[in-house]
Amino acid sequence: METLYTILRFFQSGGPFMYPILLVLAIGTAIAIERYIYLSYVRARNKGIWKRVLPLLESGKYDAARDVVIRSNAAVSKILGYGLSRAEHRGSGDEIQMAMEEGLLEVVPRLEKRTHYLATLANIATLLGLLGTIIGLTEAFSTVSAADPAEKANMLSASISIAMNTTAFGLMVAIPLLLIHAVMQTKTSELVDTLEMVTVRLSNLITGATVTDRDVT
Repeated sequence: METLYTILRFFQSGGPFMYPILLVLAIGTAIAIERYIYLSYVRARNKGIWKRVLPLLESGKYDAARDVVIRSNAAVSKILGYGLSRAEHRGSGDEIQMAMEEGLLEVVPRLEKRTHYLATLANIATLLGLLGTIIGLTEAFSTVSAADPAEKANMLSASISIAMNTTAFGLMVAIPLLLIHAVMQTKTSELVDTLEMVTVRLSNLITGATVTDRDVT
């Protein structure tokens, strides 16, 4: 309970700029939670679909693989669907690769959506903290200039302490947001790398099958 009172006193003594910084924290937290849940969901769905489709692709059952990806709304399904559709129309290896890259261009923006806001919010929190401190110091010096000389030192030190709370709170919000931003970027990059690996794997499988058929013929 004492810790809660300490936090409340710290927040109340920081001035009006503590509230917009708190709002930035709330928005950043909401975005971080939404992105984490979404990226984790996409990763799980992609993994499940790939495990079902890969044996079909390796055994040359492209129609069955296409039926699986058509019924799925996973990110990897869109990419595989583009590639398999192009392969159905006897497209070359380059055409199949280009078709899957087109699907990749549709999927990647959804994965990266809103993640960059976390870094922006971290910068805003820092700047709000500095602005609150500057305004607080300005008011403090204005107040001290009209005070009794014997009390100026005590009043100035107290005012500076209060003003610095805004900067401290801004940094307390900004640092975790920057760390979360880095984590979300890493998760997104891993997903994009996995999808790119899928495009290469499918292209190699289809191209290899096509070459074999020609050789037999």
